[in-house]
Amino acid sequence: MCKYKHLPQGWKVKKLEEIKTIEFLRGNGLPKSALNDSGKSECIHYGQLYTTYKHPVIKKVVFRTNIEGKRLSNKGDVLIPGTTTADAMGIAIARSLNVNNVVIGGDINILRTKNMDIFSDFLSYYLNGPAKVELASYANGTNILHLSNKKIKKILIPIPSLSEQKRIVVILDKTFAEITKAEAIAKTNLQNAKELFESYLNNVFENKGDDWENKRLDELTEVKDGTHDSPKYITDGIPFVTQKNIKSDGFNIENTKFITEVDHQKFYQRSNVTYGDILISMIGANRGMSAIVDIKNIFSIKNVGLIKESENINQFFLLNYLHSTFAMKYVKLMSNGGAQEFIGLKALRAFPISFPKSKDEQQQIVKKLNSLSSETKKLEIIYQKKIDNLVELKKSILQKAFNGEL
Repeated sequence: MCKYKHLPQGWKVKKLEEIKTIEFLRGNGLPKSALNDSGKSECIHYGQLYTTYKHPVIKKVVFRTNIEGKRLSNKGDVLIPGTTTADAMGIAIARSLNVNNVVIGGDINILRTKNMDIFSDFLSYYLNGPAKVELASYANGTNILHLSNKKIKKILIPIPSLSEQKRIVVILDKTFAEITKAEAIAKTNLQNAKELFESYLNNVFENKGDDWENKRLDELTEVKDGTHDSPKYITDGIPFVTQKNIKSDGFNIENTKFITEVDHQKFYQRSNVTYGDILISMIGANRGMSAIVDIKNIFSIKNVGLIKESENINQFFLLNYLHSTFAMKYVKLMSNGGAQEFIGLKALRAFPISFPKSKDEQQQIVKKLNSLSSETKKLEIIYQKKIDNLVELKKSILQKAFNGEL
């Protein structure tokens, strides 16, 4: 619970339910996309609260029924998601509205203030700042989290005069607008740093030399896949690696389930993965993502392609090729399935690989790519640090604002 001991004179601390000019409501609209009948109406679904810092994005959505009897917004309403599939901090989002008569979805909590005792933007900033952790702690559920007005009412808030609230909001609006610009620049620079390496990588395979040749992957090395079975899992045993362990920044063995030694031996006969092999995801949104096995732990694999290390091609050259847009286009072209798309073992084995015949040239390309990757990662760390610092700056400014220190 938030505690305030050294507030300026005239400030009061109250629970939200003690502020009589706040009305606690719940949305009851049906803002589902692409329904049929009755034309379009402006509305807000809880997912649209996540997209901006202060005011939500408002969209036109087709309703199955007309909007009579639906909860419509008042200018100044503070909206808080009542449902989320993300983490608890994701549900602790408050947005103040600057328009009237927008349909509010049924999974949204509404704090309707008359701007008499408390200014709506002041309330929104507070709930997004010092109260955010407390607000998140009130969410309950497992796969789907819920947050009710009953819990929100218990939040404590420090309240100065209405004129002081408005003064604080003016300062926060101006400051956060500048921080948002700085964040946008840092995020653009971060993206540019990532694209710099990707551009150079693709350029290597686009401008092939005369001594390059093309072969199927299975002509260069042995290509297998992991089991597609779901064995009985145990509390502790042999790690069972899936496509989730293949990340854009490499391979990790964290957050795996475990199988018995007996099951592992059965799967290992099919796919004897070892240090230096390449793993490639075969299913789901990250299919085609590949990483080299750089740990010597024992584990089994499921729904993952296995490319064995071979003397026929530099393994790190091959890994870089698999990271290129040329390789990813092949993966998408050869994918099958509906909601859970996959690339089969037959298509993996037929993967077209372009490479220079000279192993020395392969090594030189790897060396250049490693050097550029190292430099771009340094830039990525710098820009990510700037983004993280700006996030912390927001928190610090909000904390000062509600301690009466602005």
